[in-house]
Amino acid sequence: MSHDHDDFAVEPVKGLPERPPEGEHVLWQGRPHWWALTRDALSLYWVAGYFVALFAWRFLTLADQVTLASAFRASFPFIILGGVVCAILLIVGVAQARATVYTITNRRVAMRIGAALTVTLNLPFTQIRNADLNLRRDGTGSVALDLLGETRLSYLVCWPHVRPWVMRRTQPALRCIPDAESVARLLAEAAEERVQMPQVARMPDAAPIAAE
Repeated sequence: MSHDHDDFAVEPVKGLPERPPEGEHVLWQGRPHWWALTRDALSLYWVAGYFVALFAWRFLTLADQVTLASAFRASFPFIILGGVVCAILLIVGVAQARATVYTITNRRVAMRIGAALTVTLNLPFTQIRNADLNLRRDGTGSVALDLLGETRLSYLVCWPHVRPWVMRRTQPALRCIPDAESVARLLAEAAEERVQMPQVARMPDAAPIAAE
């Protein structure tokens, strides 16, 4: 009998580095859709179009100098090279999607990301200024998180789980998730409830007053 191997079986809770504290519970977990991640985050269509354009340019350049068959043979290596590059992008997309777990609890967003170097980001709702939804027609989409305070995240370490091209203040993002609109709504409701919840802090003991 075969068993699926889980590289993260040591996690006490899937996608989290430790068990949530008392009172915190998971509302949603998910990961990027591998095809949407490859298409949008890894720019599969743009890369494929680039190599098609190179093929067309080479073919048209040679077409008036040699036979059409010779021009095609001389240009076809661009199609082969493009196919290899696109295949690599697909492998990277699948690996990134499989290694990723996004978690929304009633207190925070947690992101376990990275196929080669795995890191976990813990983003409390109280440190999130805003969440922006970028929705695709197929229902997949990304939710970018604009953080408060002086927190700085590395764009390269977080890529592709970031808002594209926003590098001055990196915005981590739940990238290319299915049913993104429902997830964004759940996140907004949970964050609003958490932020409005009264925070109880222990006050330091008052200094004793000397009796006169």
